[in-house]
Amino acid sequence: MDLARRLAAFERADLYVVITEAFCAGRTALTVLDQVLAAGVGIVQLREKDLADRDLYELAQEFRRRTEAARSLLIIDDRVDIALAAGADGVHLGQTDLPVAAARRIAPDLIVGASSHGLEEELAAQAAGAGYVNIGPIFSTATKPAAIPLGVEAITRLTPHLTIPWSTMGGINQGNIAQVVARGARHPAVMSAVTAAADVTAAAWTLRKAIIS
Repeated sequence: MDLARRLAAFERADLYVVITEAFCAGRTALTVLDQVLAAGVGIVQLREKDLADRDLYELAQEFRRRTEAARSLLIIDDRVDIALAAGADGVHLGQTDLPVAAARRIAPDLIVGASSHGLEEELAAQAAGAGYVNIGPIFSTATKPAAIPLGVEAITRLTPHLTIPWSTMGGINQGNIAQVVARGARHPAVMSAVTAAADVTAAAWTLRKAIIS
């Protein structure tokens, strides 16, 4: 799939689920992936920062096989090389990862997503060729306990400057997703609100309904 088709699929999708096995409530990442895909989730990110390269590659290959069968996009956190080797649809980069422009040169057909925490970072990512930017954390989150939440008003303040798709992340759950959707979020990204839920599929579907209803 080329970049244009991948970006079109990103735009059509709604909920964006990030999977890290440590936040899967004792289940394997693959078990949770299957339950996420059963809810029709269109964007999945594999986020495993501590796996050895071979283990990450093998897991990414299996994520690719299953997401491709479900016609869902697969984004790999941090690693452009793993994303390319596994045939993923994109890579998500933080502020200390490979620069967006460099990733764009290496992987012209991948969606390159970028984390941003304010106007300067989001505009820099957009100018460098990012396919989307993620704004966050919106609320406090256990995945980044030291990060200062931006608050929901940051969505209203920051997104008018963007001409590319954007997502939001950080502490989004069933109790507050309506707040981000009301401010225009079409691709809220979540982790534990889905991956640690007792019923992963039901949790993902409930969040999807909040976006598309």
